[in-house]
Amino acid sequence: MLNREIKEFKQIKEKARAYLCYLMSSSISYTIEGKSFDDVLEKIHLLKQAIPKSEVIYAMDANGVQITKSISKHTELDGQNLGKDRSNRSYYYNTKKEHRCELSDPYPSVATKKLVVTASFPIYDQHDNLLAIICVEISLQNLLRMVYPSSVDSLFGNASKIVYAIFSIALFFVAMLLFIKGVDSFIAQGINFHKVDINDMFKSTILLTLSLAIVDLVKAIFEEEVLGKERKEGSADTHQTMVRFLGSIIIALSIEALMLVFKFALNDPSQLLYAVYLLAGVTALIIGLSCYLKVNRDHINH
Repeated sequence: MLNREIKEFKQIKEKARAYLCYLMSSSISYTIEGKSFDDVLEKIHLLKQAIPKSEVIYAMDANGVQITKSISKHTELDGQNLGKDRSNRSYYYNTKKEHRCELSDPYPSVATKKLVVTASFPIYDQHDNLLAIICVEISLQNLLRMVYPSSVDSLFGNASKIVYAIFSIALFFVAMLLFIKGVDSFIAQGINFHKVDINDMFKSTILLTLSLAIVDLVKAIFEEEVLGKERKEGSADTHQTMVRFLGSIIIALSIEALMLVFKFALNDPSQLLYAVYLLAGVTALIIGLSCYLKVNRDHINH
């Protein structure tokens, strides 16, 4: 789940930064023209109304030392950390360097134990001297709900995960039934190897192979669609489910084609042409899958 949320954050970071900076600027100006610095600091509490989902709100001076008490919905944080040195935080350096409102990357909060981001808003005087940096900390999940309503925790997202979970369980039971049937068909041959029917052996092989392919497909569906795991950076296949599905079909058809070749070669050689057609179809699927992986790899590299 966290992997998907972080990926979504990367996609909407600039939009989220612009949105949070707008909310902060509507309450606090970049400069303090016509008002005292203390008046500006006293308006920090207005940010709580503008951003109700915020975790912590505070201000720090140009040296990164917190100069106001924390405003938080958490009792253990509210009114705390006055005088705390935050000069080692990345959002402090980025805000001073970029000379503008910034949004940090997600990081674990020591207090809430959740991934959070911090929007940092600089205040300058009329001579462009940095007076303070207003910081608003918000959890990653709440930020996605605010800026990216179609996030994975939406109603449709939760419903789709339930549906995929049900289908995964159903497919798993199908795979287990195929496995049991395949093992039973194999054991039924007994230990008399001279009476083993080649066709029955192929059928057992097909059942066991299909069972393995379906389990592999279920694993991909459950990890990608239910748990929210994403591909690793640089991986050629964008959707593991699609690759596993096509792979399962290729494996099943390949075994079926092999069985037909032996069957027709022994019983009716005139029918071998149909096995060749099936092999040609398998070859086309392999070529199509190869092209799919190559296109995705080229897209990632560029």
